Amino acid sequence: MITPAQCRAARALLDWSQQELADRSKIGNATIRNFESGKSSPQHATLDVLRRALEAAGVEFIPENGSGAGVRLRKDIQN
Repeated sequence: MITPAQCRAARALLDWSQQELADRSKIGNATIRNFESGKSSPQHATLDVLRRALEAAGVEFIPENGSGAGVRLRKDIQN
């Protein structure tokens, strides 16, 4: 699953607002805002939808491997 920090960083890489992520993932803006601020922890299915929307736009999620989880843009992404 993704962390709030990964979600914020992924949006920053794409230059997306919370509202743009909400529109593209069809998830409520309040859900995204509360997740990213640490106020709530959405269900796994909701996090999966967020992750898929960000991945479809070119984000790669880097798993925790001792150095911390992260995100990056795919090398082949066309802006």
